[in-house]
Amino acid sequence: MQQLNRWMAEAWSVQKSDDLYGISRWGHGYFGTNELGNIVVYPTRDPKVAVDLKVLVDEIRQRGLDPPILLRFSDVLRHRITEIHDAFRDAIKGHNYQNSYRCVYPIKVNQQRHVVQEIVEHNKQFGFGLEAGSKPELFIALALVNDDETPIICNGYKDAEFVEAVVLAQKIGRNIIPVIERFKELELLIEGAKKHGVRPKMGMRLKLATRGAGRWESSSGSGSKFGLTVREILTGLERLKQEGLEDGLKLVHFHMGSQITSIRSLAEAIKEATRFFVDLYRSGAGVEIMDVGGGLGIDYDGSRTNFGSSMNYDLGEYARDVVFSIQSICDECEVPHPMIYSESGRAITAPHSVLVMEVIDCHEMTTPPIPTIDDIKQAATEGEIPSPIQHLYDTRAELTDKNLVEVLHDAVAYRDESYNMFKLGFLSLAQRDLAERLYSAIAIEVYRRSQGLDYVPDELQDLETMLSDQYVCNYSVFQSIPDNWACGQLFPIAPIHRLNEYPDRRATLVDITCDSDGKVDRFVDQRDVKKVLELHHFKDEPYYIGTFLVGAYQEILGDLHNLFGDTHAVHVHLDSDGRPAIDTVVKGDTVREVLNYVQFSAEELAALFRKTVERAGRDGRISVAELGTLLHFYESGLEGYTYLE
Repeated sequence: MQQLNRWMAEAWSVQKSDDLYGISRWGHGYFGTNELGNIVVYPTRDPKVAVDLKVLVDEIRQRGLDPPILLRFSDVLRHRITEIHDAFRDAIKGHNYQNSYRCVYPIKVNQQRHVVQEIVEHNKQFGFGLEAGSKPELFIALALVNDDETPIICNGYKDAEFVEAVVLAQKIGRNIIPVIERFKELELLIEGAKKHGVRPKMGMRLKLATRGAGRWESSSGSGSKFGLTVREILTGLERLKQEGLEDGLKLVHFHMGSQITSIRSLAEAIKEATRFFVDLYRSGAGVEIMDVGGGLGIDYDGSRTNFGSSMNYDLGEYARDVVFSIQSICDECEVPHPMIYSESGRAITAPHSVLVMEVIDCHEMTTPPIPTIDDIKQAATEGEIPSPIQHLYDTRAELTDKNLVEVLHDAVAYRDESYNMFKLGFLSLAQRDLAERLYSAIAIEVYRRSQGLDYVPDELQDLETMLSDQYVCNYSVFQSIPDNWACGQLFPIAPIHRLNEYPDRRATLVDITCDSDGKVDRFVDQRDVKKVLELHHFKDEPYYIGTFLVGAYQEILGDLHNLFGDTHAVHVHLDSDGRPAIDTVVKGDTVREVLNYVQFSAEELAALFRKTVERAGRDGRISVAELGTLLHFYESGLEGYTYLE
């Protein structure tokens, strides 16, 4: 194995690292590698304009900000918005579609002020808008949108206060459309419109029979949380006609769920929804907008399949299918083409953020010395070698390339037998050590031989995880990538430097929380999900690992698990010379701030701690100098980063 590693190290290249980690596949032109062996960001997909992540992180550290650091690339946000616009522009032109397209950004996907403001500013040139799913998001939208053209779509549950705010916003001229999710909301809207003398406009969310595809497919279908049934839609239209307000029903909406993996399911849903649109139009409703909701996916693993972390289509195909599916039915029914809205939040924000964390320790899986026959004989009790030790020794000697699975099964059985004998007092601690060393020697040899097989049986695949290292990273999984922990979402992960070196270690990643779930042990791969990540030997120097495509949902879903707060965030843009410039630094939470979140007063805690320390000083348990050092540590720590510094 060592000889193989030496050969691989000599033959290794940056391109092989790119292939190994799939950087070019999931990077989609935004990420790549350079000749130094570092990952680079191409904010506009121009390979001539690159930001070296390792160099950038080093510069940020010189400014006094330690990892974990969330890097947000504003130019990527702007580029994604432009790409979505261009894709629908081309699809509309190619199909001779007789209307236009608008994207409305769902604020819930990333509610950070700098992100939303950047999107709003760049949206203006295309007439794109915002989607709000709660009252706080509505207040954000109303504050940031200061014209009467930009669309604001309101989804989610709405109470009387929410509806009244929408009605008043319509009254002052805002282009705001509440989407009716429950029949009760329609009555609230009618009441509010009467109260304030407004002819309201609205949309209706359909509860389609077509189900989505992917992890969030339950957002659609007859059992979905939101949406109106056919009966409720027909009843709602009749209710509007009673009030003479049927022309106010402007928009038909549906949502297939986040991260749609299959384009076929989306096309089927659009066809079903367009039939609703056509019949509502023929029934006298003023419908003129088809909102296809969110769901435009991100290919997190680069496989371009319908796997949960991928998608079997690209942006161009998505736009063409949306346009064609609506157009074909409208043409068939001789109904004017509606304006098309989509709520593509993940596709806009996911690529623009990279989480960089530092490896601070490594628990390497070391190979224990293999017991010799003399060691076995010395372990004899009253002249007799314990049976599991003897069996393990014999089993190792019988190992061949043809009996790997059988030998591993036997070794596991004999190891477990040794554990039982130890618990019953028939095996000494030294004898148990021999049994474990023999088992480890067998497992390592079985794993080594299995690497040469064309097909590795399932029983042998877990050996790689068992024999892997643990790299300890200074971050919290729960705070920074909660979707990975909560629903198994895969994100591309790779070292951001040393890619010109052969990664000779196999590891899982663990964070610094005290929770056993604070780990990452599933990694993207083109063929399957990997249980370990190839990493470089840990040395006494900074080693940085990046988690990519984390710009959607992760920041807002991150909690205060173990009281780890928000990470530092650094906003990077390209200056006029194409060089990375840091224009905004958002410092992460301090200990004082996260304590306040959970109703602890930092001042009261400091006072209580000071009393304890002063008492210890009076009792002579610590010196005055030690007392001062300890108090300084505590009180200055209250103002420090919640992560290790």
